[in-house]
Amino acid sequence: MSATITAISHAKTGCNLLSRGRSPRRVVSRRAAREGAITGISIEPFDGINQASTELQQISNAPITESYARKNYTDDCEAAVNRQINIEYSVSYLYHAMSAYFDRDNVGLPGFAEYFREESKEERSHAEKLMEYQTLRGGRVVLGSLMSPISEFDNESKGEALYCMELALSLEKLNYEKLLELHKAGDASGDPQLCDFVESEFLQEQVEAIKKLGVYVSQLRRVGKGHGVYHFDLQLREN
Repeated sequence: MSATITAISHAKTGCNLLSRGRSPRRVVSRRAAREGAITGISIEPFDGINQASTELQQISNAPITESYARKNYTDDCEAAVNRQINIEYSVSYLYHAMSAYFDRDNVGLPGFAEYFREESKEERSHAEKLMEYQTLRGGRVVLGSLMSPISEFDNESKGEALYCMELALSLEKLNYEKLLELHKAGDASGDPQLCDFVESEFLQEQVEAIKKLGVYVSQLRRVGKGHGVYHFDLQLREN
């Protein structure tokens, strides 16, 4: 019953407005304007051809040896990315040497060997990700020479297990500092895309790696050089 009354009321209102020569829609529009509603938006036309004329000229005149995709990517950022690529490869190289050391029959710690083998692969994947980014931005990958890592990791006072974990922790902290330098280079060059890339792809993972290695160092200091290292090696194999 109430719905019927409402419908009749609306119909009467519409008839009254029409009888006065006023459209219901026009009345609503005027009412909205009085109440501060936005009734229209003015947008200036975008003249893409004229505004892109400078870019078009640069692309047309670019030699075949230059990147067509490069935009707002400075030489300083390109050099900083190349430095980080070589840092990641260098750390990977050293982790690979650690893995080979623990895999020896007279060392006999396969858990440590597998752990550092996987860490080596991860650092190499970081280098490859940076190489992909370099070419994505129109830069050129320049690989530097790698220093030959040491092959002996035994330490008389600490033992090889604790020594290598402490060394790995120091490397990850150093790598974190280098990533911050890369981020700083992007910020100084006004390159928010490079900053976002470093933040989203590396920094969180790096601090997590530092925390994990810190825990490993603490545990190895507790167990000492003897039988505890054997059980820690088993734990690494299970993880």
